[in-house]
Amino acid sequence: MSRPTKVEPRDGYRIWIRYSDGAAGVVDLSHLAGRGVFNAWKNRTFQSVHLTTNGAVAWNEDIELCPDALYMRL
Repeated sequence: MSRPTKVEPRDGYRIWIRYSDGAAGVVDLSHLAGRGVFNAWKNRTFQSVHLTTNGAVAWNEDIELCPDALYMRL
């Protein structure tokens, strides 16, 4: 399976993500904003998106998204 190589925040709770197979694009995560642990995004933490050492898309130690699920949404 292809792994994420770069991720960047976008406006409106969207991220731009690129994978090792060259696939890239924007994934809209606005449906998660304000729900459960994703309530933290309202405090500007959304801009701190990064890749973990195991390839997950993360914002802190509490919020991580599966790279395979994001790939399928792309």
